[in-house]
Amino acid sequence: MKNFVTTLGLLAVLGLGSNCEAKTNTHTFEVGNKTFLLDGKPFTVKAAEVHYTRIPREYWEHRIQMCKALGMNSICIYIFWNAHEPQEGVYDFTGNNDVAEFVRLAQKHGLYVIVRPGPYVCAEWEMGGLPWWLLKKEDIKLRDLDPYFMESVKRFEGKVAEQLVPLTVENGGPIIMVQVENEYGSYDENKPYVSEIRDCLRASGWDKTVMFQCDWSSNFTLNGLDDLQWTMNFGTGANVLKEFQKLKELRPESPLMCSEFWSGWFDGWGYAHETRPAKDMVDGLRTMLDNNISFSLYMTHGGTSFGQWAGANVPGFKPDCTSYDYDAPINEQGAATEKYYELRNMLQQYSDKKLPAVPKAKPIISVPEFTFTEMAPIFENLPASQKSEHIVSMEALNQGWGSMIYSCSLPKTNMPSVLHINELHDFATIFVDGEYIGKLYRGDKEEAIRIPATKEGAKLEIFVEAMGRINYSKLINDRKGITESVELITKANGHDLVYSLNNWDITLLPYGYENVKNVAYKTLDPTTLTVNPSPTRTPRKATVREKAGYYKASFKLSKVGDTFIDMSTWGKGFVWVNGHCLGRFWEIGPQQTLYCPGCWLKKGQNEIIVMDILGPEEAKTAGLATPIIDKLNKSGKSDAVKIDKKNKAKAADAVLGNDAAPGA
Repeated sequence: MKNFVTTLGLLAVLGLGSNCEAKTNTHTFEVGNKTFLLDGKPFTVKAAEVHYTRIPREYWEHRIQMCKALGMNSICIYIFWNAHEPQEGVYDFTGNNDVAEFVRLAQKHGLYVIVRPGPYVCAEWEMGGLPWWLLKKEDIKLRDLDPYFMESVKRFEGKVAEQLVPLTVENGGPIIMVQVENEYGSYDENKPYVSEIRDCLRASGWDKTVMFQCDWSSNFTLNGLDDLQWTMNFGTGANVLKEFQKLKELRPESPLMCSEFWSGWFDGWGYAHETRPAKDMVDGLRTMLDNNISFSLYMTHGGTSFGQWAGANVPGFKPDCTSYDYDAPINEQGAATEKYYELRNMLQQYSDKKLPAVPKAKPIISVPEFTFTEMAPIFENLPASQKSEHIVSMEALNQGWGSMIYSCSLPKTNMPSVLHINELHDFATIFVDGEYIGKLYRGDKEEAIRIPATKEGAKLEIFVEAMGRINYSKLINDRKGITESVELITKANGHDLVYSLNNWDITLLPYGYENVKNVAYKTLDPTTLTVNPSPTRTPRKATVREKAGYYKASFKLSKVGDTFIDMSTWGKGFVWVNGHCLGRFWEIGPQQTLYCPGCWLKKGQNEIIVMDILGPEEAKTAGLATPIIDKLNKSGKSDAVKIDKKNKAKAADAVLGNDAAPGA
């Protein structure tokens, strides 16, 4: 009896029930001679890459149906570790993180699933999917056989397996393949590490599932393991057959698969909007199908990096936009594009059944322009600070995302000086005794600024906004805040002086709706952008410091639908609508609107809060029916100065010019 009960319990966990349905719903998927085999028959994978975390849960089924109607037979997904374990040991597989439900929805619509559980995924996602709290360990080695890193990986992959292994094809689910790591040849050559990730996944429960690893044709042999399927990644415009030439020489009997065929490309702040020709994409996929090559189209639907999830690319520091439209066949809002219909027409030719009808796009609404009437200045709503003798990073103070204010006292200087921030991560506004000095941006390699002469004890404030952590290359170890030091470079009595600034007060400004909804809002004069305007005083324009704040308004809807919030008159920050964070905006573009899903709106009154660290030109917005993701607006003179870091004292001469005359 005990064994019978145990068997029933196992079947219940697998979702198979206790009748014969389990046998009829199970399948086999394996590697055959030059082809994959589904239930023993040749099978060409035609997968659509979509990311459940970039789509509101309410729209998951719609996007899956769009992929089905396109002509795909599978869905490919990354598993985002940092979304599922936001704090060490705290796991979340609920709501928009309920990946098992997403997989079940794919199965409901007759689609198989490929799982890519990392631990690293890239995907232009914050830190490539790795959780920020790993960086609290100063000497950690990421994507390596670092004991702490590997222990954390194994715990997480075990939790993922609990969710998804019951949904493999042999258990009656739709999952046919699982990936080991991700493009590791672009990071390092370390077969022992890749082998350990493989063994970790097998031990977690994926031992009966086809495992593969992906890389580029130029580097796939660096870490290729003999017992894994090898797949290639490349994009629109590539010579498809040439990409597989070396693989065919090494493994002539292996099935061929492009595990990432890039349909478009991602956008970065300050750079032109990226597009790729539909014809090149369609021609490349046709070549694959004509040569029995499986594929996953990255991206079929990109979606949106809501909240703080957009990462940053390299070289240098190139933060990714909130929109992950990717110029994909299904656009950010989930609608079919011209590229979609060209691809659908081609894929219909390779299907022996008529493709399902294309689902209707979600309705789009316009919201008439409205003005913000409440505002809470950031510098009047600061939490308590904490003291630190030396500069410390955000992670060292146990904060993952948001901003920080570093404050200290300055020495007396009789002439202008240079403030040097060594390793600013990522965007700073600088104030001395409350007066705005200027801004510095890591992406433009800015780290020094000229400040006026100061009295003894003048208060320096450096407001640092952390943008997305780097998601690619060895630079993913990307701590935030100021990660090294701050110096004041000046001259006195003909002598060069370099002051190392210490004894800091540090104020943390965490990211999150709960941190912006309960600040002390005041009446806003939308003309001057000042709060609590007095009728007895002459109106004046707000300063940069005064404009930096949380702006709140409401708008009324008689019907709901998707819309695009126009941020073209605003500076830099985040937007929340009814408690949902739509993501980051920045005046430099190319993205000037933020996608707001209709499922997050409601009939009647809706709340919107904008955190703007620079302040708007006009405190107004509207909901547009069409997005603006291709308008650059880089203008204005930089506040930064260049210094010679190898000789910081002499740097003052070049920067300060005549002000640095001997004896000054």
